[in-house]
Amino acid sequence: MTMATSPMIELANVSKAYGEGPGRAEILDGIDLKVAEGEFVAIVGFSGSGKTTLISLLAGLIRPDAGQVLMRGAQVTGPGPERGLVFQSYSLMPWLTVRGNVALAVDTVFARETKACRKARVDRYIDMVGLAHAVDRKPAELSGGMRQRVSVARALAMSPEILLLDEPLSALDALTRAKLQDEFAAISQVEKKTIILITNDVDEAILLADRIIPLDPGPKASLGPSFPVELPRPRDRSAMNANDEFKRLRREITGYLMDRGRHASADTDAAVCLPNVVPITQKSAKGPMPELPAAYRRAAQSAIGRGYVEFFEVTKTYPTPKGPLTVVDGFDMKMEKGEFVSLIGHSGCGKSTVLSMAAGLNDISSGGIILDGREVSGAGPERAVVFQSPSLMPWLTARENVALGVDRVYPDATPAERRDVVEHYLHRVGLGDSMHRRAEDLSNGMKQRVGIARAFALSPKLLLLDEPFGMLDSLTRWELQDVLMDVWKRTQVTTVCVTHDVDEAILLADRVVMMTNGPMARIGKIMKVDLPRPRTRKALLEHPDYYLYREQLLSFLEEYEKGGPGPQAGGAETTADDKAAGAEREAA
Repeated sequence: MTMATSPMIELANVSKAYGEGPGRAEILDGIDLKVAEGEFVAIVGFSGSGKTTLISLLAGLIRPDAGQVLMRGAQVTGPGPERGLVFQSYSLMPWLTVRGNVALAVDTVFARETKACRKARVDRYIDMVGLAHAVDRKPAELSGGMRQRVSVARALAMSPEILLLDEPLSALDALTRAKLQDEFAAISQVEKKTIILITNDVDEAILLADRIIPLDPGPKASLGPSFPVELPRPRDRSAMNANDEFKRLRREITGYLMDRGRHASADTDAAVCLPNVVPITQKSAKGPMPELPAAYRRAAQSAIGRGYVEFFEVTKTYPTPKGPLTVVDGFDMKMEKGEFVSLIGHSGCGKSTVLSMAAGLNDISSGGIILDGREVSGAGPERAVVFQSPSLMPWLTARENVALGVDRVYPDATPAERRDVVEHYLHRVGLGDSMHRRAEDLSNGMKQRVGIARAFALSPKLLLLDEPFGMLDSLTRWELQDVLMDVWKRTQVTTVCVTHDVDEAILLADRVVMMTNGPMARIGKIMKVDLPRPRTRKALLEHPDYYLYREQLLSFLEEYEKGGPGPQAGGAETTADDKAAGAEREAA
């Protein structure tokens, strides 16, 4: 887009810091930004890089320490209705309805308009965001995505000249986020607003923006080079996947961000050597083998019995007042030792239920799970789990949190050997210099590193990852995916990872298992990922087959976005599911 002679809004050599004396934190330094009227600019960066400080300066919520914030050449001295702001959190009045929340803003800004005009304005924007059916509901009765729609309607109804979006979709699940991205794209074309979007999602930025600007990490963060987005509108995410310009832009922006990002500590080469000690999870079993489930015994003559891990007709049913509700229906899969499998599907498809049954944290209604020839029954140290939140003891150090499990899994090791196990994995995840810091003093990304180190230090037979990076921004997630892959390639532990991230699923897995929508969710398709290891995100983006794999996953998720093909009357699967299940059995 050609920059107008006089920009709509401008940051001129702006700097901002917080605090005084030795504790002073320098956040932004020498920021120059010019945004033309009608332009959609996306600013991408790491968590803690100063993105929210930047948007707060543009909104007039805070003042710069140096430089100026200008709108149409006039200095911005405070907030104003000409700049509409949508935050990550919804900030709705809980006692007001959808209509009441939007009307509150409209009545304030357009107090001189007639009541009929104000009502028409409220109705127009509620309808624009697809909430006409919910005008009388209060925020507590709305989903997260619907609440964010109210925030957008409220901002648009004030008829601002500029719309400022501060990571408005980052707290939402992947499916809701994709739907709202499409709505933002449509609204931006209808309203023709000047829009500045703060995001950590490169794909979101490419889908929506005319221009993308990275915010280099601080302290003293500064803006990087502009990347013009010259893809025709409207933009369809599935179609873009096959577009060479999209691939080039995605590769260049991702590469720039990774080069500027904070990477794992360089002390891994100096890591403590792993002692030659045997955990209880690897010792030979003593005593008689437990009785295997009936479903497994019936299939004892099949090749499935040779699997290191087997899910055999695993079903989970919950009692409800309206009768039994089957969440997972006949999940059937075997894994070889050392295999990495990703489970992907929309929210509510039973991914985490399958994982929790494998972990022994949730009872199996029927069927069975076999690990190394033994039936899974209850939780056990041979299965390590990493959740979205790592559940650390906040008063203990990173080292002490990892040692809690190690001390129990290596009862025959000396204290020095157990210490070496703990410190080896903390070094491997880049925490060699931070292992003595208390968990409460660590960032979310560092806490998740501790969780990963703790899981690997247990030397489990099966590693279970339940959206381990789901609460992190996408840029921190890239870094920790590399950390996970680096540690995994040294241990080759058999792993199942639940994710909603298409790129994460491909990067990590030998096979990607696609789940149909719940209830009665089951395996829809299984995709083998035949890409060389070790893998990195940069190498993945340059591999000729990567976007073919991506297209398969996107097509499957799109097919099930509105419910997709489901079980037919009598519980029979669809033809597509039959083919997928048949192909998997044949491969076995």
